[in-house]
Amino acid sequence: MSYRDVLAWQVGMALVRDVYSAVKKFPAWELYVLGQQMRKAAISIPSNVAEGHGRWEAADYRRFLRYARGSALELQTQILIAKDEAYLSEQEFETIIGRANEVGRLINGLLRSLKTNDPPPDP
Repeated sequence: MSYRDVLAWQVGMALVRDVYSAVKKFPAWELYVLGQQMRKAAISIPSNVAEGHGRWEAADYRRFLRYARGSALELQTQILIAKDEAYLSEQEFETIIGRANEVGRLINGLLRSLKTNDPPPDP
């Protein structure tokens, strides 16, 4: 199984696309502040899922999934800030925050499914 088959990675990639699309509409002064932070946090989610999946130890996979979960929470906070500043429409907000919540739940499920003695995933 490839990391691309992991649902958390797939939803994370969709979230990256959503964030990039929304950030393009931010005011110019926010493109390199909040916009950049949001892009980085979004990119970090599927990147860490993929990197962890490619590690030889299940403990490493769990560690990278925790990084991805942290990035999802970071992004959720930034999405709320963008909404409070009226940079996101209600529809954009609902779509992006919904997908960020979904990827967080998927990562939590993956973490629960991995036991200490589990073999590493196939790279």
